[in-house]
Amino acid sequence: MSKYLCMSFDDGPNNIPGDNTMNDMLDIMEKYKVPASFFLIGQKITEENKKVIRRAVEMGCDIQNHSWTHSFMAQMSAEEIRDEYKKCDDAIIEITGKRPTFFRPPYINLSQTMYDNINVPFICGCGCNDWEADKDADFRYEHIMQAAQNGTIFLLHVMEGNKATLDALERAIPELLAQGYEFVNLPDLFEKCGVNPKKEKALWYVANNNKDENIWRG
Repeated sequence: MSKYLCMSFDDGPNNIPGDNTMNDMLDIMEKYKVPASFFLIGQKITEENKKVIRRAVEMGCDIQNHSWTHSFMAQMSAEEIRDEYKKCDDAIIEITGKRPTFFRPPYINLSQTMYDNINVPFICGCGCNDWEADKDADFRYEHIMQAAQNGTIFLLHVMEGNKATLDALERAIPELLAQGYEFVNLPDLFEKCGVNPKKEKALWYVANNNKDENIWRG
């Protein structure tokens, strides 16, 4: 029986001169011939970093929406929410020619108003607190391995300087491949797992219709 995983990464693209974390992550993906999904912060996109976004698309990765400013959106008005979402969408479409089909709320901070005004599935995922500098590569590796099951969406980060996640995945990916997992991008994950992501108040951690944690209960 086939087993599928999706590695998804927040907070790209890198916009600090000299930082190549997203590009370095793509090097690892290319080395093992696996795609991933990238949730971008719109205001971080510059002329200089459009190249790495295009590289991701050419490798079979999908580019998704992580808002324009990465703010706490549950406190926003309907108009502000629509603006945060649309500006990021427009910036991604300008580069890729494709409209994002998923949204990851910043800080997984949610409200009913967000669901009412953003008409794509909301994605969370299984993380390893890799935004915290004190979580070393060993910690991240162990949590990645423990979370792996058919349909897992991993929530990781390519924020500037996040080398420990690079190191953790350099270990985890070949081991998961050896265990028989296939890595796919996010749209393919739902298709291959036979799950329709368009479900009311969904907040997806695993592409599995039977997981209670996939439903937002706010």
